[in-house]
Amino acid sequence: MLAAQSCQKSYADTRRCKLEFEVGDQVFLKVSPMKGVMRFGKKGKLSPRYVGPFLVTEVVCPVAYRVKLPSNLAGVHDVFHVSTLRKYVHDPLHVIDFEPLQVQADLKYEEKPVQILDRKVQQLRTKTIPLVKVLWQNHDVEEASGELEQEIRSKYPYLFP
Repeated sequence: MLAAQSCQKSYADTRRCKLEFEVGDQVFLKVSPMKGVMRFGKKGKLSPRYVGPFLVTEVVCPVAYRVKLPSNLAGVHDVFHVSTLRKYVHDPLHVIDFEPLQVQADLKYEEKPVQILDRKVQQLRTKTIPLVKVLWQNHDVEEASGELEQEIRSKYPYLFP
């Protein structure tokens, strides 16, 4: 039993890294999309996971940090656990140009479709499936996703004339 425990502990320890930040460091904040909101279907990995960078202003304790937030996040509490932060390594060639997300007070956001770019009918042996290519808010045309027309029509009827 001890041999198995020590083996599992060695596996866990190799993956575990101790995160520490200092006053003046810049960090990204982890955000999560709202549950139940369709965002890209299978292409959910393209949606933003972190926003920022933000400045660490105070070390509250070894696992909690106070972060200076912009005015649009004034409703968010400014102390975060180390698990919701990611270190930003400054690179002069790295230019962060992003559209600000409408993040809610609980650090969640909602993906909304902007327009339908294309329509297509997928022909199977016994049935046909109408598909639409949807452009989502805060994403480029290259990141548009193919969705079932019936689902999009029921959830977002304003997209169809």
